[in-house]
Amino acid sequence: MLKTVSGLLRPTAGKVFLEDQEINRLAPKARLLLGIVHVPQERSLFPNMTVLDNLLMGGYAIKDQSLVRARVTEAMDAFPICRDRTHAHAGSLSGGEQKQVELARTLVLDPKVILLDEPSIGLDPRSRALVFASITRLASTGRTVLLVEQNARSGLAVADQGAVLESGRVRLRASGRELLDDPEVARLYLGSSSLPQI
Repeated sequence: MLKTVSGLLRPTAGKVFLEDQEINRLAPKARLLLGIVHVPQERSLFPNMTVLDNLLMGGYAIKDQSLVRARVTEAMDAFPICRDRTHAHAGSLSGGEQKQVELARTLVLDPKVILLDEPSIGLDPRSRALVFASITRLASTGRTVLLVEQNARSGLAVADQGAVLESGRVRLRASGRELLDDPEVARLYLGSSSLPQI
């Protein structure tokens, strides 16, 4: 689904819209310039480059370098790990720190929509909590965050709206809180018949 929205895959049916504009035929770069940023499940930082250089790479499609620098500064303000580790090689950071740098890099493009694919995969509980707090901050800035997450409890805890996909079809859709509080959802999809603890 995320690859279809970002343009990496073409839909076999249906249409993708950004606001009122149909974007099915637009290339990934055109969608990027419209404000759709995709953060893949796999680590996407350049490990031998510094954190600062990785952030600057987020603005490769922007011609105005002073604008890129200003947005990098804003990204560092939003994600202090980037300022604390500016000159460290990205590959030397922990998994949670790398994911925060990836999220910070999205801000360089000032996106309208941020697509996140399994951002907590492989992270320890503390790093996972930091990443979900970062996602909440991104959403609070008025951006749309489309999150695909197998850690359903954590994903639903930060979601305004949630959907349960089964075999590629939406089976349930409600607010994140409603889905978390539904005992049947807990039993079928969250691995427990009791209400989840947040």
